Amino acid sequence: MLLVRRSALGFGGVARWGLRCLYSGDAAGQYQDTVLLPRTDFPMRVTGPSLLEREIQIQQRCGFDQLYTWQREKKAKKEYCLHDGPPYANGDPHVGHALNKILKDIRNRFEVLRGRQVHYVPGWDCHGLPIELKALGDLGTNELTPLQIRQKAREFAERAISRQRAAFQRWGVMAHWENCYYTFDGKYEAAQLKVFQDMHNKGFIYQDYKPVFWSPSSRTALAEAELEYNPEHVSRAVYITFPLLTLPAKLAAKAERWGDVSALIWTTQPWTIPANQAVCYMPKVQYSVVKRADNEQLLLVASECINSLASVLKTNLESLATFAGSDLEGGVCQHPTIPAKQAPLLPANHVTMTKGTGLVHTAPAHGMEDYGVATHFNLPVECIVDEEGRFTELAGPELQKKSVMTEGNATVISMLQAVGAIVKEEDCVHSYPYDWRTKQPVVIRASKQWFINTASLKDKAKDALQKRSWGVPIPVFYHKETGEPLLNKHSVTHIAKVFSEKGSDSWWTEPVETFLTPEVLQKSKAGAVSDYVRGEDVLDIWFDSGTSWAAVLPESDPRADSYVEGKDQVGGWFQSSLLTSVAVRNKAPYKALVIHGFAVSEKGEKMSKSVGNVIDPDVVINGGKDLSVSPPYGADVLRWWVAESNVFSEVQIGPNALNAAKDSISKLRNTLKFLLGNLQGFDPRSQAVDPKQMHYVDQYMLHVLREFSMKVTDAYSEFDNGRVIRLLQSFITRDLSSFYFSIIKDRLYCDPEDSLGRRSCQTVLEEILDGVSRSIAPVLPHLAEEVYLHAPGHDEGDTLFRSGWIKTSSVWRRPGLEEAVEGACAIRDSFLSSIPGCNAAKYEVVIAIEPGLFFELIESLQEEPTSTCSQLTELMMASRTTLTSSLPRDLPSDAVTSTGNFLINLEGGMIREESSYSVAAMPTPLSRCPRCRRYTSDEPDCLCLRCQTVLENAK
Repeated sequence: MLLVRRSALGFGGVARWGLRCLYSGDAAGQYQDTVLLPRTDFPMRVTGPSLLEREIQIQQRCGFDQLYTWQREKKAKKEYCLHDGPPYANGDPHVGHALNKILKDIRNRFEVLRGRQVHYVPGWDCHGLPIELKALGDLGTNELTPLQIRQKAREFAERAISRQRAAFQRWGVMAHWENCYYTFDGKYEAAQLKVFQDMHNKGFIYQDYKPVFWSPSSRTALAEAELEYNPEHVSRAVYITFPLLTLPAKLAAKAERWGDVSALIWTTQPWTIPANQAVCYMPKVQYSVVKRADNEQLLLVASECINSLASVLKTNLESLATFAGSDLEGGVCQHPTIPAKQAPLLPANHVTMTKGTGLVHTAPAHGMEDYGVATHFNLPVECIVDEEGRFTELAGPELQKKSVMTEGNATVISMLQAVGAIVKEEDCVHSYPYDWRTKQPVVIRASKQWFINTASLKDKAKDALQKRSWGVPIPVFYHKETGEPLLNKHSVTHIAKVFSEKGSDSWWTEPVETFLTPEVLQKSKAGAVSDYVRGEDVLDIWFDSGTSWAAVLPESDPRADSYVEGKDQVGGWFQSSLLTSVAVRNKAPYKALVIHGFAVSEKGEKMSKSVGNVIDPDVVINGGKDLSVSPPYGADVLRWWVAESNVFSEVQIGPNALNAAKDSISKLRNTLKFLLGNLQGFDPRSQAVDPKQMHYVDQYMLHVLREFSMKVTDAYSEFDNGRVIRLLQSFITRDLSSFYFSIIKDRLYCDPEDSLGRRSCQTVLEEILDGVSRSIAPVLPHLAEEVYLHAPGHDEGDTLFRSGWIKTSSVWRRPGLEEAVEGACAIRDSFLSSIPGCNAAKYEVVIAIEPGLFFELIESLQEEPTSTCSQLTELMMASRTTLTSSLPRDLPSDAVTSTGNFLINLEGGMIREESSYSVAAMPTPLSRCPRCRRYTSDEPDCLCLRCQTVLENAK
């Protein structure tokens, strides 16, 4: 080997000795096998049927179905309880289910990873009219006994549960799927009756005859939570006169010159007029008697309504007298269609002036406020509408059996027209309550119901317990002659015991003697068993599911950490659970509520089969009939969509959102493939480098990884999965791809395989791979486990979810480390900005920093004044770097200079120093090494010193 003295001095006066080319050649290809390029079997893309097969294989190989049981059997210091609000067992799984179940599963998997014992029991709400109606189809109920109806409903619910459960498992939801809860289970029903008994003992449950929202389309009473309001409902509104028979005493003197006066009322429900019992006014409002200019008719109306009424009636209204509403006391009106019936003028605070006349027609059986007036003034409460929404015989032969919402309403209007009582008739578009299941309008009708009186729990909140066949029976017996209910702790306790053993169907299959035993009758001080008949009502489904805390939550601490449901449950399951728990235990059943929005189309529209914008989660995962239009995305794409979305508002889903999720996962796979490829042959258990021996940039990346993991942990803890995704993408894009990966490739590919620098880098890459895999695992369990199967450092059969959360160490944060690397990066930014669009590898850099703390920090990255292979040069990504205290005066003419400042902040702000620096960049005179492709060779087509040494040692 010939040594030759180079004739020129390198920049900075440093003499350089080079080697004559030992490995000359015209192509770099001859060195390809000497470069340690990434190698891995991990595929960058998995699509189509192979994707679906891969996910199912991973579920089986990694024991997805056993994970919940494993973590329940493992000892843990803390438990996390997420109580599953039961989905309704009345149909196929939909994207609303996916949104809810995956959101819960992400949190549960996170808690398992960080070592907590998760309590999560999936459940189904199996009772209620929607299931009953779907189960019966066109059969109807006339020919079936309650027991037959219940059997068909149960079979229908079981089929729906089977389909939903299979879908939830395919989505990767972790649970013990053979140990779910069902509201038709006997033990569940017994726990529910225990709550009912406790509430009855405390006086919260009572029976009453009062108005309720009634759905003629489903023939059942509805709670407020079961209503949805149609803002485009059209009612036939009428202005009706009620002639004054008896003038109020305070107005008698004035009225002698008036003649006949009629109270004018306005209603959008003319069908309720036959049930009228009074006309209400507001005592503190001014009223007037006005005369119509077109026919001299005298009308009693609120003074502030005169102008709007004149516009509606298209005539001038002359005020003859004005007086306080309280002066109307004692007045009596004639019912417009029933000659023998009178309607007193009564004060009421629910009267408003926003629409109408300031006088309100009052039918106590068909209005909530009306009922309140009737209670106060002891008015009759006569319901004239049956369960099918038709007039009863009480309404008279002309109306009997006619539907109050259609022909019956029209007939009442005709009757009013016939007696000249209608002053004006018009269509009124307004918000009106509909049955949320049948999508048909409801009515208000009085009915004898069992009620929950929660006045002492929630500002007079009262909800009905409804009459239905498919549900848990209200455990009450009625005396055959008096109708008095038999319901007490002795009877309910015994009934609950029977239900626990035989289920609630026993209410219909067992004789009365099974429930009213001699002991129960004796303790109840009741008569003979033959004196009683069992009730036919069932508990409403809101009570059914709202008592799930009593049957499901662990006895050790019967309060869940979280309830996670859609916003529709604020007035539903959240509230019913709260009310029943507070009534019985005087505390809420949950520590925190997480409320998410609904899944909607990409246009923000509600999903509807008629519109054709429904997204089927099964099609999302497995693909549709036309795979070019609906390709199979797999479960992880569906899970990514949930995690990435802002679930606290409406969540849009469609082809764009799903393709974006697929692309995001593909980019993530690319990063994971790079990490795995560069860890080929590396075993962290024996080859890992101690952080103190690592390159500074490697130590710095451990610090960045630790910061990332802490932020991810916080985001998961706050149900902010979207922030997890943003943190992950930022970490991969900014910290890995744009920074660390671009810096370390030369060291990874071209340094000796077992060198400290390369092993230092691989140690960090393994920590990054582990941290990224665990950070995505709650969202993408299939991908995370797939990566774990390819990752080094663990035994065959190990799974990621059984090996804990991201592992970091406080020693990864070293004083001065962050400042040294980030200071060097600031200098690099100045360098790169000075050569826009140019390849930094073709330049060498001179960095000048005044003596001080900043100089010392940067000096720790480069021991020699000038180097082609220092850590500082690696960070600069340059050919060669020189560190000095001032720029030389004899810079080449093609040198480009720039300056900057860097603020050092150490010891929590105790040490603060701002230092300036200068950078000179100039094209390097060095040649490109054919092996590493860096501009570090002394001669063209010759290996650089580093590569020569590597190859020499490899022989």
